[in-house]
Amino acid sequence: MQSQIDDPDNQIIPEESYNEMRKKIFAIAWPVLLELVLASLFGMVDMMIVGNYNNQQYSAAAGVAAIGMINQPILISLALIQALGVGGTALISRYYGAKKLDRLETVAKHVLVLSFFFVAIPLAVILFVFQEEILVTLGAEPDALMVGLTYFKWVIIGFLFLSITLSLSANLRGIGETRIPMKVNIVANGMNMILSLLLVNGYSIFPEMGVSGAGFATMLSNVISAALVFIYVSLGKSKLPFNPFEPFRFNRHIMRRVVQVGLPSAGEQLILRLGIILYLRMVAGLGTVVLAAHQISLNITSLTFTPGAALGIASSALVGQALGAERANQAERYARYTSKVAMAIGLFMGLLFFFLGEQIGALYSSDEAIIKNVGMVMAIIAVIQPFQCSQLTTAGALRGAGDTIFPMISVLICILGVRVLTAYVLIYKFNLGLAGAWYAVLADQLIRSIMIRWRFNSGVWKNIVLS
Repeated sequence: MQSQIDDPDNQIIPEESYNEMRKKIFAIAWPVLLELVLASLFGMVDMMIVGNYNNQQYSAAAGVAAIGMINQPILISLALIQALGVGGTALISRYYGAKKLDRLETVAKHVLVLSFFFVAIPLAVILFVFQEEILVTLGAEPDALMVGLTYFKWVIIGFLFLSITLSLSANLRGIGETRIPMKVNIVANGMNMILSLLLVNGYSIFPEMGVSGAGFATMLSNVISAALVFIYVSLGKSKLPFNPFEPFRFNRHIMRRVVQVGLPSAGEQLILRLGIILYLRMVAGLGTVVLAAHQISLNITSLTFTPGAALGIASSALVGQALGAERANQAERYARYTSKVAMAIGLFMGLLFFFLGEQIGALYSSDEAIIKNVGMVMAIIAVIQPFQCSQLTTAGALRGAGDTIFPMISVLICILGVRVLTAYVLIYKFNLGLAGAWYAVLADQLIRSIMIRWRFNSGVWKNIVLS
């Protein structure tokens, strides 16, 4: 027998069964999961292509290390775009749950305009002008620097178009519409992988461009994904109203709300990336081969983020919609259920990485030292998985409720106060090398998981007002 809850009009509404909840959660989560898994797999194949490319000018390890370094400033830039997307998702899910459909388009347009004109364009200019200084600061050795500069320029151009895709996709996810972003990204990332294979090595009529070819392929795939998702929303096929020909007018209230919710997420991501850069700088000091193994391990773990991230997006949308409909108890049930599913998936992936670590590493490189280092890191990552998946999902629920400040605080404490300091001590004081760096990640994820769970259990997030 189902329990019952009161709605705001004092009508009795049957509480959803676990079967109904499961259907709603997975209807949103599976397209996101498939999208993120395939994007990660495509990215892994991309790095494998670069990792197995050699010429007389530089080693494969230099190519892998260079791409890993370039990813850091790009990820910082994307973090600001995604932060505004968090604000958009939270507001749109609330308005959608409250049936205030007339507000959806103006929120979506504010997120897009703020992201592209106020964030993406200024950051792209800064990255382009200071690309060499950025790579040197990150610790690039001469061979990695030479490779990186030929790759960076294409990625910067692609970043502008990626900001459009991310903004519109965040808006669509706020109403639970995740299939179109999935389809768009599968097409774009599939094309990226194919073009990388053709342009890095040079097949048939395609020139051999080396690592620069991988950058060009990334740029082109970002252009295609932006065009596809923009055309989709503009044609009126989505439940999200979006007319690009309708005159846009800034609404101070909407802009303030988007920024208020998104700003802590921006701070969270900036702190996260700053900590990772400091962390990467320490690992870079261990040499190019160790750094290449580290970057391969990071590339593999990008796949492990996907279940927690997908379930976190589902939890964020459903929690926001439930709170918009003033059903706080139902919001909590969504969040707890997604967290349990995420932890189970994390345990499964942990077992997979523990037993198959070196075999996975061998797909990226034939260098025995790199393979051994990757296998060692995979064993540590296996322990990290359950905490990471649960933490990502629960943090997604908090963001869906508009509670974005505490996740930022947890990242500040755990990335700078735990990961960076612990890595420094274990690498330089205890001489544990790459293993010490990853033990620091384990400590970070364990403590952050405890903090996020404590915040969720406090119930403070249920009382946050977005209007």
